[in-house]
Amino acid sequence: MNRRSFISTGAQLSVLSAFPAASLAPSPSIDPLYNSKEIATILPKKLNKGDTVGLIAPGYSLSSKALENAISNVQAMGFKPYHTSRIKGRDGYFSNTDKLRAADVEEMFLDPQVDGIICARGGYGCTRILDLINYDYIAQNPKVLVGFSDITALANTIHRKTGLVTFHGPVATTLENTYNRDNLYRIITQPKELFTIKSEHYTPEVVQSDDTFEQYVINPGVITAPLLGGNLSLLSAMCGTQYDLDYTGKLVFIEDIEEDPYRIDRMFTQLLSAPTFKHAAGIVLGVFKGCNEPKRVSFTLKEVILDRIKPLNIPSIYGFSIGHIDHNLTLPIGINATLNTDTFSIELLQRAIQD
Repeated sequence: MNRRSFISTGAQLSVLSAFPAASLAPSPSIDPLYNSKEIATILPKKLNKGDTVGLIAPGYSLSSKALENAISNVQAMGFKPYHTSRIKGRDGYFSNTDKLRAADVEEMFLDPQVDGIICARGGYGCTRILDLINYDYIAQNPKVLVGFSDITALANTIHRKTGLVTFHGPVATTLENTYNRDNLYRIITQPKELFTIKSEHYTPEVVQSDDTFEQYVINPGVITAPLLGGNLSLLSAMCGTQYDLDYTGKLVFIEDIEEDPYRIDRMFTQLLSAPTFKHAAGIVLGVFKGCNEPKRVSFTLKEVILDRIKPLNIPSIYGFSIGHIDHNLTLPIGINATLNTDTFSIELLQRAIQD
């Protein structure tokens, strides 16, 4: 499924009216990232069976069928799904206006009846609401937030602004298989466990049918650093803005889908030209499905990745099970972890949630 088209009970009364009107107003402007001070890490509270999970669509719109699918998937995990009427507002290709999508994010954190939040889908739009969100509301009401693709912008900005650990993992419409559900469930419900997250191994038959599933070590080694990252297209789009990430000393995970090799080259080159990406501690690349089908004479995806990443001389691998593929592992943003390129694994060294 193309990231750019990654689009693909009933609405309850809004509780936002119970909160200050300021929740609809822009938060104060953010200082440039590289001048910002460190913020203490905040762990969200664990989820339990029967807890209420808020569904939001902070970017692209979703069909009624997709929403029904998201609801049933969350129910299959043992949670009670909840959403406001804003999720079905539709404004052009967005699920609602920028202002109301930002309000929906705020409401889910402010509402004491909501225990955690899973984005119903990805799709373009999150970068448009980053300066409309009051991050104090999130810091004062920390909760699990899960999503990937365009949610990269929201999850990383929330972590940087508040210190809240967020989760790069399946959106509700992609929680259809037990692999995705089980890997997400254990990370957001078991606070006393420290997990080693191992990539799925792809057989020669899988690789032969689609060479973007080839798994290889770019640079060998073992490195321990805080996790951050997400979708390459979003990371490059945030580059040079006030929402840019500081990659210095970080273990960076990156994924994308259906981009020609020259586009992958361009986006990695942009990151490499920015102030901090070249100072990352390690890199974990997902399966860049559909990114090795150039429509013109081209370098291969693997040639581009080796050309752009190998000269960094930091532990790095390609083919980890994250992103726009059927089996999408969940990774916490902001937690110290160890990458071992020999075992193709990421060991979490800290809890990502609290009791």
